[in-house]
Amino acid sequence: MTSRRLLKAAEAIREVVASAILTELRDPRVQNVTVVAVKVSPDMREAKISVSVRGDENQQQLSLRGLQNAAGFLQSKIANRIDTRHIPKLQFVIDKGTQQSLLVGDILAKIKQEQEADSQLKASDDDDAAEQDATSDLSEEA
Repeated sequence: MTSRRLLKAAEAIREVVASAILTELRDPRVQNVTVVAVKVSPDMREAKISVSVRGDENQQQLSLRGLQNAAGFLQSKIANRIDTRHIPKLQFVIDKGTQQSLLVGDILAKIKQEQEADSQLKASDDDDAAEQDATSDLSEEA
């Protein structure tokens, strides 16, 4: 299979799985799940689906188990959409990229707050120094 065909199949699988998770999956364990990417093996027998789950580690593992249990249902949805010889076996993995980008954003926000606090402190120190200079200039004139 050509890589272009694999990419099209992966995108179709991503759309079907994301839509089914959002609208048709009734498993209460699967909450706040976003399908990030799909990688399909060259023989179209396996598909690795990267998902992002909002919540703590417990919630992520719970959602992952719910998705793994719903794999057969999702495969049937894929079979209705894609006309191929083999319907890929679905494997779900947690994508850490989104979590890491949120952590980086938090770190950058903290750095920005610290820099603003330092600049305000420096500005108040400069104002105090200017007042002292003005007071000393006045006392020298007298």
